[in-house]
Amino acid sequence: MGIPDIRMLITVEFEVFGHVQGCYFTKSTRDMCKKAGITGWVKNSKQGTIVGKMQGPKEEVDKMIEWLSTKGSPGCQIEKCELRNVGTLNRLDYKDFAIRF
Repeated sequence: MGIPDIRMLITVEFEVFGHVQGCYFTKSTRDMCKKAGITGWVKNSKQGTIVGKMQGPKEEVDKMIEWLSTKGSPGCQIEKCELRNVGTLNRLDYKDFAIRF
């Protein structure tokens, strides 16, 4: 049993459901992730959800998952946040965090 590495890098895909488009959700997500040192991307989906992928230190990604699940941008109404393809990484696949179109 070793000491858990708090710098462990994780990757996760997310989809946020509810009233999440038209309230700067993607911009807020990008800004929060950049501040936290998380890389990846976010975009509006044709289904009216917000989808994206985050990679970074587990502690910071966990905080973002909490934000995506409960808080979000001002004026949004989050129903749920689904996570997919959660895993660990040796290195990041992205250099920064971007909004995709």
